[in-house]
Amino acid sequence: MDKFNIGTLNNISQVGLGRLTDKYELTEDIDTAHGVVVRSFKMHDMDFSDNLLAIGRAGAGVNNIPLDRCAYEGIVVFNAPGANSNAVKELVISAMIVGARNICEGVAWTNTLEGDVAGQVEKGKKQFAGTEISGKTLGVIGLGAIGAKVANAAHALGMNIVGNSVVIHPILTAPCEMYDDISEMVKVCDYITIHVPSLPETKGMINKALIDNMKEGAIILNFARPDLVVNEDILAGLESGKLRKYLTDLPSEDLVGKTGVIATPHLGASTAEAEENCAAMAVDELMDYLEKGTIRNSVNFPAVELPAKEGFKKVSILFKGELDVEAAVKAAYGSVDDVCVGKSRSEYGAAIALVPADASGELSGEGILRVREL
Repeated sequence: MDKFNIGTLNNISQVGLGRLTDKYELTEDIDTAHGVVVRSFKMHDMDFSDNLLAIGRAGAGVNNIPLDRCAYEGIVVFNAPGANSNAVKELVISAMIVGARNICEGVAWTNTLEGDVAGQVEKGKKQFAGTEISGKTLGVIGLGAIGAKVANAAHALGMNIVGNSVVIHPILTAPCEMYDDISEMVKVCDYITIHVPSLPETKGMINKALIDNMKEGAIILNFARPDLVVNEDILAGLESGKLRKYLTDLPSEDLVGKTGVIATPHLGASTAEAEENCAAMAVDELMDYLEKGTIRNSVNFPAVELPAKEGFKKVSILFKGELDVEAAVKAAYGSVDDVCVGKSRSEYGAAIALVPADASGELSGEGILRVREL
C-alpha cells in the first residue's frame, strides 16, 4: 500500500499527529481510513468500513470502543497505558493535600468575605485547620503505571505506603507493605486511592462492607473509574462520620454538592503534556501495526512482533479460536521461514509469518478474520 489514510474522531494533539511519516495522509472521510485516532468519541453505534484496520485510543480507557465487535471484524484496538500517568499522579497528590488541608472549603468561605477581610480571616481561619499528609498511611489499590507513581510521590512526601495489586509496575521504588486482603489493608490506612480498571471483579469494590473496615475519618480517592465505588455507601459513610472525605475526578448527579465530596471535572489526563504523550503513543502503535504487523498495547488482540528479513515478506494474520498458524501458512504459500504467534488470553489470536517474497497464496478458512501481506 502506497499510502495509509488516518482519520481522527476528536481533536488530537498535533504533536502526536506530527509523528506520521510521508506514508500517511490525514482524511476527514472515516470510511476511507485505514487507522483512526480517538479520545472520548463514542464508537459503539458506528459502522466500520472494510478499510479500517486499527483504532488508536489516545488514552487508557476504552469503554467508548466496541472491543469485541472490532476484534470480530479484524480491527486491532490499541490504547496508551501509562502515557497520562504523570498527569493523573499529580492530580491525585494535589487532591490529597487539598482534602487534608480543607482548601476547597477555605477558598469558598474566603470568596464570601466583604469589608475587613484581613480581620475576618484571622478570626475565621481556625475552622479550616487541617492535617498534614506526612507520617500518614496511604493504601494504594492497583500498583500499575499510575498507582506506582502515586506511591513513589506520596512516599517522597513522607507517607507510609501499603498496597494491594495483582501486578506491580517496575517503576515502584517506594517501600510498600503488600496485603493480599484489601479488607485487612484498609484498617491501617488514613487514605485509600484506587487505580484499577473496571472489571466484573472490581465493580463496586468500595462498598459498605469495606468502608466498615476502614479507620474512622479515612479519606477515599477515586481517580480511576466511577463504578469502582458504590456511591450511596460512600455518602452514608460521609454522613455517619466514618469517612472524612471522598475525593474524585468522576462526578455524578448523586455526588455533586454533597458535604464531604470534592469532585473535579474529569481532569486526570487534561494536561497538554498528557494529551501529547497519549497521541504520540497511539500514533506510533498504529504505524507499527499498519507497516510491520507489530501489535503492542492492544486491548483485543495479543502482542506479536517479528523482525523483517531480506528476501521475505510478512503475512499478518488475525484469527478467532484455535489455528495451527504454521501449517495454515505452509498450505497457502508453500513454505514458511518463521512464525510468531501471540499468546492470547481470549478467543482472538494474532500472528506474523515470514514467507518468500515471491510467494503467492491465499490464506483463508474457518476462524481467519483478516490477512495482510506487508
